[in-house]
Amino acid sequence: MENNQYMNPFTAGILLGLLLLLTIFITGRGLGASGAVKSAVIGIEKTVATSHTENMRFYEEYNDTHAENPLKSFLVFEVIGVLIGAFISGMISNRLKFTLEKGDGITSKTRIAMALLGGALFGFGAQFGRGCTSGAALSGMGVFSTGGILTMFAIFGGAYAFAYFFRKLWLN
Repeated sequence: MENNQYMNPFTAGILLGLLLLLTIFITGRGLGASGAVKSAVIGIEKTVATSHTENMRFYEEYNDTHAENPLKSFLVFEVIGVLIGAFISGMISNRLKFTLEKGDGITSKTRIAMALLGGALFGFGAQFGRGCTSGAALSGMGVFSTGGILTMFAIFGGAYAFAYFFRKLWLN
């Protein structure tokens, strides 16, 4: 029996809101993914190239606010939990497939290259914007931040503006 049903979006939204409130209550900050990636990269770089990181102003500022090992950040564990949870959800609902989805006119190499480029641009944008979409929009809107609301409009507006140009990478 194949179960491809998704959770009701209203129920999922309520649960996400409750998770956000719980996270703010427990940790004093909202949800976000780019902070975890940044913590992991800095932790690895400090281990691999210690002398390089000691002489960089960027790392001094980071160390001022994160005295412990950056990999001990709760955001690192949040992202690990999201990955494990998504994997388990895919297994339970029988939607876990290791396939490459792409449009008919696109090669696998082009699809992978565009996905990597998109990921790199997302990472750069998250660093440049001082947070990712989940941190800026979701957590910002959770506390009624004007910046969070504007970020959400920019995210959806940008998605609609660019979707036309990139749709052939996914659609048949």
